[in-house]
Amino acid sequence: MPAHGTSTTQKHLAVLIDADNAPAAIVEGLFEEIAKYGVASVKRIYGDWTGPQLGGWKKVLLDHSIQPIQQFAYTKGKNATDSSLIIDAMDLLYTRRFDGFCLVSSDSDFTRLASRLREEGLTVYGFGEEKTPKPFVAACDKFIYIELLRDEAAPAANPESSVESSAPPDTTKPVAPEKPKKPKAPIGFITKVLDDIADEDGWAHLSVLGTNITKLRPDFDPRTHGFKKLSDLIKAYPQTFELQARGGSGGGTAMYARHKAPSK
Repeated sequence: MPAHGTSTTQKHLAVLIDADNAPAAIVEGLFEEIAKYGVASVKRIYGDWTGPQLGGWKKVLLDHSIQPIQQFAYTKGKNATDSSLIIDAMDLLYTRRFDGFCLVSSDSDFTRLASRLREEGLTVYGFGEEKTPKPFVAACDKFIYIELLRDEAAPAANPESSVESSAPPDTTKPVAPEKPKKPKAPIGFITKVLDDIADEDGWAHLSVLGTNITKLRPDFDPRTHGFKKLSDLIKAYPQTFELQARGGSGGGTAMYARHKAPSK
């Protein structure tokens, strides 16, 4: 029997990485993110390992138990890596051992693969740069921009650097470029989804809200807008939303959100 359909165990995931279209710098954040969705039962990475261009990945393969798959570039301009990854994905699909796939690439060539895997009832998590073509993003159940993984992997600022000092600034050191501003959260879109799923009193379970948002926009992520979680984003707009904690089953707490009616 396939693993999908069971709710008592973690999802078994196959992680397939296109080394030509994914930087090694994301590896820590990547597997931390994947751990939120299930267990990475298979971890494979595809590329031409005879050249120097994948040196960054070579250094981290053993640490993360990632199996490198050699794919020679037989013809210049043709990406043999894509074909190898797609063939392996289909082989793994037909073993019926997996609940989902993690496709790590910014290449639109994997759009049809993502669609095909979903046709079989498997969950597809995409990981790629913000430049990833929209068709590939839309073909996944959820798409995570790897720029977010880089942000989380960045070292925290030295608290001492925030303390005012009487010493004159060192003008010989280059000034680090300012981080780009986070894009504004799509409040209108979130409001519409919330209104569509709300009960008669206007309330909706926060996790159901998040699920429905992701169904419509697989690349939606509160972190893109500077918030760690959806609840943090909702709290940041008290004029628009109301958040309420309720006692859940088993003594836990469930969060509910409501769209506030405009004041007259």
